[in-house]
Amino acid sequence: MASVTVRSPVPDRGLMPPPSPALPLRGRGLRYPASRWVAVPAVTGAAVLGVACTLRPLLAAVLVVLAVLVAAVWVRPALAACLLIFLTPLTAGIDRGSALPVLRPQEALAVVLGGTLAVRGVVRMRTGQLPRFRLGPVEWALVLMAVAGSLLPLLRMAVRQEAIGQDDVLYALVLWKYLGLYVLIRASVSTDRHVRACLWLSVAASTVVAGLAILQSLGLFGVPHLLATYYAPFGYTDAFAARGSSTLGLPAATADLAVINLAIVAGLWTRFRRYRPALAVATAVLVMGALSAGEFSSAIGLLAGVFCIAIVIRRPRLLWTVGPAALVAGYALWPVISRRLSGFESASGLPVSWTGRLVNLQTYFWPKLFSGGNFLLGVRPAARIPVATQATGFVWIESGYTWLLWAGGIPLLAGFVFLACAAARRGWRAARSGMDGLGGAVGPGTSVAGIGLFTAIVVICVLMTFDPHLTYRGTGDAFFTLLALAAPRAARAAARAAPRAALTTPTAPATPTAPATPTASATPSAPPAMPSAPPAASSAAPAEPRPGPTAPLAGRPSENHGTRAAAPAPRRTPPAPGATQHDPAIREVGQ
Repeated sequence: MASVTVRSPVPDRGLMPPPSPALPLRGRGLRYPASRWVAVPAVTGAAVLGVACTLRPLLAAVLVVLAVLVAAVWVRPALAACLLIFLTPLTAGIDRGSALPVLRPQEALAVVLGGTLAVRGVVRMRTGQLPRFRLGPVEWALVLMAVAGSLLPLLRMAVRQEAIGQDDVLYALVLWKYLGLYVLIRASVSTDRHVRACLWLSVAASTVVAGLAILQSLGLFGVPHLLATYYAPFGYTDAFAARGSSTLGLPAATADLAVINLAIVAGLWTRFRRYRPALAVATAVLVMGALSAGEFSSAIGLLAGVFCIAIVIRRPRLLWTVGPAALVAGYALWPVISRRLSGFESASGLPVSWTGRLVNLQTYFWPKLFSGGNFLLGVRPAARIPVATQATGFVWIESGYTWLLWAGGIPLLAGFVFLACAAARRGWRAARSGMDGLGGAVGPGTSVAGIGLFTAIVVICVLMTFDPHLTYRGTGDAFFTLLALAAPRAARAAARAAPRAALTTPTAPATPTAPATPTASATPSAPPAMPSAPPAASSAAPAEPRPGPTAPLAGRPSENHGTRAAAPAPRRTPPAPGATQHDPAIREVGQ
């Protein structure tokens, strides 16, 4: 009897992964083994670095650190967001121009990281892997505010032939800076794991800031002298004596940062039970840090923040902890609180800071703002006026809504209202979507960011009555960061929803088919006899087909989760005895 030759099945080319568009790092697969575009810059950079090490060692060290930073961000873009979130609260209080020309340290870092991500995006354009932003209400509100706070007042000043100073240009770039920060965070953070890492780093940095504020307000361990050396605003060391300005150089901003991160801690508390001891310590430090600022507005902001947290996480019992916590913090920070309460012993019965704030508004800002229709398009972008009698040399606008009308008029005020509504809506949706056990439509990190965002925008809207908290250093950075972290990400939501859709999609039952009985020839076989001993295996019996791959196919969740029965493998008819290799039956078995 002729033997049958069975060929191995041809692998399915459709299951093979597509070739990577990136260049391999080593081996014979390099597409351009000898390229001057790589060799010339490498040799030139090595020569420049060698000369710099000899002449300017410090500059060479900085260049090496920048090169390592750029390479790390190029490989891991989420590192850019993590670095900015952690380092900004620790360096934002350094005066502009004291460490670097024109820029603050965190602004220079943002420029380097943003430039690296921009170049990386241009290089990846050919692969089609660029992040795609869909402009929603939040993005349009940010653009509207940036245009209304910069181009409109500058155009108005140019038409009226008013002098445009350096302060006007710098203040006009503030909202554009925060818009750039928003884009940077959106472009670098792509997964819920990255969001959680950013939130933990934010809590860690704010805890350090709050701890330094507590020690500064109590005058312990030489912290006031240390902070006055590097973080004194305009070199004025007595600007905030015995108050917690910390590394932000501003007590109100320190309190805002503590309140916003307190909301993040509350979200992490509800989702990560094993970290509750560390979160309890962070809660105590943040509450005391907010009160160490010695600001009445900060106490109002803390109370408003606690109410927002209790509402969004649906824990009304949280409000019962406000009283005991305030008593404990008040006892520990009584020296700071007593100094602030002594202001009510003045002749007018009000603290000097309150009466001085009102006098400044009535003397320097409101007369010009409400004359000649200036409130329609604003007066100028600069939010301060030079006054020689002041210790710092300037008088600032100490009213947030007055600043909106002063810097951009009705368009800027409308843009802020639009942004507040859109941000509150985004924060509420993100927070409430992740409150169920499965995480809802978003991950736990995005849900926690939504809690922080909703609390932040409500607190800012309340405190804008007293100061322009939206653009305070530290406060603005935290708010716009949470605004980006709480943004919905379509790819992640679709990936999380795919398994659920597969589990709920009805599938048709498999139709049972009777297996065909293999025959040795075309002659019909006789009826089967009674079962007896199994027949001996024949050498001419056809070989069993090899089993196919058992790994689940990507992109087919119904097969991954076993919701559809696998179709039975077709039985092939063996060739007739005496057939040759060129017989069609042989080719069929071989295929």
